[in-house]
Amino acid sequence: MDINAIIQMGAQLFKAQLDKDHDGQLNMTEISTALTGLLSNGQGGLDVASLVKNMQGGDLMAMAASWLGDGPNQAVQPGQLAQILGDDKIAAFAKQLGLSPEKALSGLTEAVPAVVDQSSTGGSLLDMVGGVSGAINLASKLFAR
Repeated sequence: MDINAIIQMGAQLFKAQLDKDHDGQLNMTEISTALTGLLSNGQGGLDVASLVKNMQGGDLMAMAASWLGDGPNQAVQPGQLAQILGDDKIAAFAKQLGLSPEKALSGLTEAVPAVVDQSSTGGSLLDMVGGVSGAINLASKLFAR
């Protein structure tokens, strides 16, 4: 699945989570743009490596493994997602969509795990992180002291 299709899928999940009354207040293009800004690496790809790095330790690593693997995704709570993404990024994302950070986090609890899952079919980050050299770089970030 290409990056645009993954972002569109994430935007649809985000909108479905928040626009339960279907009043159309949330625009898919705006959601997709904001989601790309939130999750991108600045080079046209998703920054899955940084997300996984931010999930080191405790229950969050098990959650990361579920998102990267082929099985069901472990649910994430808004507070955990704020820890993974960072308050500044969440605030910027929310502002871009005219939402409170709390409401944005609520919508992202479905979208982010699905985006990571679809970005890593079979649990393989190799293509996502730029091949073997990208995987080595990711490993050095994950295990750096």
